[in-house]
Amino acid sequence: MDGLILVRKPVPWTSHDVVRNLRRTLAEKRIGHFGTLDPLASGLLLAAVGRVTRLFPYFSAYEKTYEARIRLGFATDTYDADGRPLGEERTDLPPVEILSAALGRFEGVIDQLPPPYSAKKVGGKPLYAYARKKQEVERRPSRVFVRAFRLRGYEPPFLDAEVICGSGTYVRGLAHDLGLALGCGAHLSGLVRTAIGPYRIEEGHDPDEIRALRNDGRTDRFLIPLERLLTDRPAYVLSGKEAEDVRLGRTVRPEGPRIAPVGPEPSSDRPIVRFLGPDGGLAALARPAPEPGSFAPVVVFP
Repeated sequence: MDGLILVRKPVPWTSHDVVRNLRRTLAEKRIGHFGTLDPLASGLLLAAVGRVTRLFPYFSAYEKTYEARIRLGFATDTYDADGRPLGEERTDLPPVEILSAALGRFEGVIDQLPPPYSAKKVGGKPLYAYARKKQEVERRPSRVFVRAFRLRGYEPPFLDAEVICGSGTYVRGLAHDLGLALGCGAHLSGLVRTAIGPYRIEEGHDPDEIRALRNDGRTDRFLIPLERLLTDRPAYVLSGKEAEDVRLGRTVRPEGPRIAPVGPEPSSDRPIVRFLGPDGGLAALARPAPEPGSFAPVVVFP
């Protein structure tokens, strides 16, 4: 069984709870997920089944869209509503004009400190392992990209915002840093991921729906097959000889037609193309080789 599943993760499940549930439902061990969601968050989680787990680096290039609810007035040690308050609540909250301007300062390329309760590793251990033992450890900032941090509504002490960001961005980190910038403290109160690249939450299924469809033998209703993935990358149809060369890891210069990508390609300094076999199935992913018009396979699907 190979494919991608768009899961609507419920609260308070962890992302790994979703994976464990799918392994039982599908009787398949080779299942992973792309893009962790905290237990407090709900929304779209991409689950990879079988050989699709090898595509993680390419799905990580997709930007993610969130609906975030942030509470102003005090910060917490976890940067979200599950944490312990780090001070008295402030009631002198900023007007909407100052709030909107502050949100805009976090757009673009920024350096972000990971939250102390996060899976970011230092010295081989996740930061949350140090935080739980009250151990101090140096947190180094990571460079992340925030395309948009837009105000959608403001009823003090709560604000609603849309966040569109690249891989590695902590939305609860944005909430915490916003509170620091405003001087009143803030933490993430709720989060829903609504999109990952071309995939939308409306297309997803909750775990109970997936189980029911599986029991009815209708896996095609939720499992996106390998050949329908990464269609925002151009593709080449290979001849039988070219497909065999690719299977052996050889560089090829495809003579068949080029299929244009569906929608805009994700930005990358390492462009990737798809190779389709004579039967139309995904044979490999490849990147440009030094010889013009040639491509070297990087992931091969035998």
